[in-house]
Amino acid sequence: MPDDMRKFPIVAVLLTGTFVAILNQTLLVTAIPPIMRDLGINANAAQWVNTIFMLVNGIMIPITAFLIGKYTTRKLFMTAMSLFALGTLVAALSPNFSMLIVGRIIQASGAGIMIPLMQTVLFMIFPVEKRGQAMGLVGLVIAFAPAIGPTLSGWIVDQYPWRMLFFIVLPIALLDLAVAYFVLKNVTKQTFPKIDVKSIMLSTFGFGGLLFAFSYAGTSGWTSWEVGLSVTVGGISLTWFILRQLKIPEPILEFRVFRYSIFALSNVIGIVVFMSMIGAATILPIYMQDMLGFSAFESGLMLLPGALLMGLMNPITGRIFDKVGARWLSIIGMGLLTVMTFLFTRLTEDTSFAYMTTVHAFRMMSLAMVMMPITTAGLNQLPERLIPHGTAMNNTLRQVGGSIGTAFLVTVMTVGAAFSSNGRTMNEAMVQGVNFSFWVATFLAFIGFIIAMFVKNPPKREESEGRDEQSVSDQ
Repeated sequence: MPDDMRKFPIVAVLLTGTFVAILNQTLLVTAIPPIMRDLGINANAAQWVNTIFMLVNGIMIPITAFLIGKYTTRKLFMTAMSLFALGTLVAALSPNFSMLIVGRIIQASGAGIMIPLMQTVLFMIFPVEKRGQAMGLVGLVIAFAPAIGPTLSGWIVDQYPWRMLFFIVLPIALLDLAVAYFVLKNVTKQTFPKIDVKSIMLSTFGFGGLLFAFSYAGTSGWTSWEVGLSVTVGGISLTWFILRQLKIPEPILEFRVFRYSIFALSNVIGIVVFMSMIGAATILPIYMQDMLGFSAFESGLMLLPGALLMGLMNPITGRIFDKVGARWLSIIGMGLLTVMTFLFTRLTEDTSFAYMTTVHAFRMMSLAMVMMPITTAGLNQLPERLIPHGTAMNNTLRQVGGSIGTAFLVTVMTVGAAFSSNGRTMNEAMVQGVNFSFWVATFLAFIGFIIAMFVKNPPKREESEGRDEQSVSDQ
């Protein structure tokens, strides 16, 4: 217990920093209209306040393994949190749209470091048998922060100017920074890797290009020249980046982590889960607001019970994972996700608020059974020196998976609505498009369920020996 108490301040500081960083990804979703009015911009321009944050965040995550090896835990966290706080201040005081975008870029450059750094530190300070519980707390943050963002911002912008969103976050960031100065210790090991500028440039164009293409396709369609150019540049750059990482002695991001079977399987399931979670969180508010006439605040309220339930369940499933492993948690969770997603294929113009809230809550509970346990199982298989690369890879694939899921499901919804337009009103056809998108999501969840069957729990007593043997064979 005393040992756990010494770890508590470090965990609290890291969780708080990560919470405000993730919160900012969705905090401005319902604040777009007042920002448009105040700064005199159109909807296409206004969407960049969210898109640019996601892009920069996604570009920073792949290089965190390099940063963790290069700098101490304290220096990296203090720098990341300082950048985030500075960006928040710039955004809060921005006199025009250009400065708001600059603020969001600075914010995201710090936020992108937070999650991989936090996960790496937790894996360093907790033994294998307690990592499920620790990662359950991470799951609470990852689930609750993005879900509360639209609801919180919806309420705040109804009462106050949109800049208040940044002024609320800023004191939390500064307080966390001050506490971190006194309590945060150096945990990660410095390996002093050499900087490879070409790899960083290829990573930026590769992941940035794909993230931009998928996010832009969700609103403008897959046939626009911007999407085609971004996919081409992103695809070529990413392929070049991967090949380069396999050749150079000190890669920025180590792709050999996929030699570990459970890590590889856990990431496939993780992508499916994140596609399902982020995609549904985008589709359901569109359905509620555009087809059923609910307000943005009401659609946010519908998502909130599920987020709360997922947040509460994550520490519980983390404890269960420490006792029984990820296999049965992931099988049961993916099975429940498949059933609950199927129930969203039966939406109509008269579907009740209670039905959507209940089904969504059970969907989020199923995600809590899968997301952090399967992530922990995959990272547990890696030797210690590869954990920073594993966390960076895991979070990068989630970003890409969430972007693909959103763009793909929105496209399916649009095509499905056009396909169903004969003999139906416009609204009925749009509802059918939503149902089509959830049929696709159901199929994806079922694929994840099948993959979960192949997840195996390593023998507890032999785990450390096995990890050592794997580390030797990897070298």
